[in-house]
Amino acid sequence: MKLRYLKSLIPAAALTLTLSVTSCVSDLDVNPIDPSTTMEFHQNEVFTKIYATMGLTGQQGPAGSGDVDGIDEGTSDFYRLIWNANELPTDESHCCWGDVGIPELNYASWGASHSQVTGLYYRLYFDITLCNFFLEQTDGKTDSETVAQRAETRFMRALNYYYLIDLFGNVPFVTKVTTENPKQISRAELFDFIESELKACEPDMLAPKTNTYGRADKVAAWLLLSRLYLNAEVYTGKARWADAASYAQKVMTSSYTLCNTYKYLFMADNNGSTVNTATSEIILPIIQNGTTTQNYGGSLFLIASTHKSDMTYYGTTEGWAGNSCRPQMLAKFFPTTDAPNVNAEAMVAAAKDDRAMFYGVDRTLSIDDESQFVNGFSCAKFSNVRADGASSSDSKFVDMDVPFMRVAEAYLTFAEATMRANGGVSTQPVTDAINALRTRAHAKTETSYTYSTILDEWSREFALEGRRRSDLIRFGKFGGNSDYTWQWKGGTINGTNFSSNFNLFPIPTKDLNSNPNLVQNPGY
Repeated sequence: MKLRYLKSLIPAAALTLTLSVTSCVSDLDVNPIDPSTTMEFHQNEVFTKIYATMGLTGQQGPAGSGDVDGIDEGTSDFYRLIWNANELPTDESHCCWGDVGIPELNYASWGASHSQVTGLYYRLYFDITLCNFFLEQTDGKTDSETVAQRAETRFMRALNYYYLIDLFGNVPFVTKVTTENPKQISRAELFDFIESELKACEPDMLAPKTNTYGRADKVAAWLLLSRLYLNAEVYTGKARWADAASYAQKVMTSSYTLCNTYKYLFMADNNGSTVNTATSEIILPIIQNGTTTQNYGGSLFLIASTHKSDMTYYGTTEGWAGNSCRPQMLAKFFPTTDAPNVNAEAMVAAAKDDRAMFYGVDRTLSIDDESQFVNGFSCAKFSNVRADGASSSDSKFVDMDVPFMRVAEAYLTFAEATMRANGGVSTQPVTDAINALRTRAHAKTETSYTYSTILDEWSREFALEGRRRSDLIRFGKFGGNSDYTWQWKGGTINGTNFSSNFNLFPIPTKDLNSNPNLVQNPGY
């Protein structure tokens, strides 16, 4: 797999990188980056590209010159790849498409040559290479703008390494652009690096809500630290519940607050309007705009892949009819009876929970025929409609920013970590944190919670937002001898357990073959 020129997809950030560079990972031909070649470095443009890699896929929109070769450019999108890896093998979503690699994701039966697994791996290393390049070129600069940019770049590198530790475990590790084969480090060593990087860059990041919208501030570092600590036992074998709760509480008491209306978080004007106040909650968005950031990943993927033209108007002509909901997703909202075959508005009313934004008209709850999108209820959560009633900027490409990091995560992290630190006791701070989210959703509050109900609450609050796999692994409900199955888990309609080795994705065969320093994850 080859990484293309490090050029921005948006005209305002067009890069003039004329180096020829061999990548940080042996099989990555980052072209160009040769440390011996003289080049003109455009600092602001490269810095913009670092953020652009989250929401754009190449050098021109919407397709035609992708960052990562060997995979469909739309599929190579940062968020789309993460979403597929974290949603399709779980109890939340199932994809009816017969595209290469999709059934293996649905069933958790992928191998080391899987195209999307390989694409995800190289997408993350492309972004890390770009961060390393920027940090090398700005080394020694002490002006305030560069100091802030370097801190955010270190955060972004840590964010990409976070997905590598979560998805792949023991991985190649590089902090500079080099032609040498990188060494593989353990998951525990990478955990230490991510922790130290986030703590080191946080003091130089801008104060909460003082940075430009779309850029990370201190609160983003706190939230990522809380997420890292919440999963510390999975990554290192040593729990860090108190640290997870502490950093989550820093987020909860910051100037970011829960948006009053849940659905506003997933609408076309979630970057702020006279009606939509979602920016109060969104800590780090992946910026999308139907005119200037056209691509087939990001929020267009979220909206189009979950919708069909028969659904209530959702603000784009694109209805790809791909990702539907497994019945276990609906059961989180309807635990004692089947969800009704109604539209999203009526579904919310029936569930008595604003987060139950599903469409059941002319749908079957059970996915008996995997090739049919109407087998399985549809997710109506994501929309290119504006809360203020104005028109979106394009009829096809969408304006909804992906609410990539938001305050609600801190509430559930605090609740779970506090309960675990207390040996499973649902103390008042635990119930208060969860009830804050349930009150926002107009759902019934409870006086106490269990581990099981917290896991369900993660699903209700973050349904189809691209994190479910990690939560199931932390609760022991994903790979291995689990007491929890869902429809088509392991490739059978009634669900069956699959091996615990699928709790990690494999190091791609291409990289193993080109770098003798690498050892494959167990079971592949």
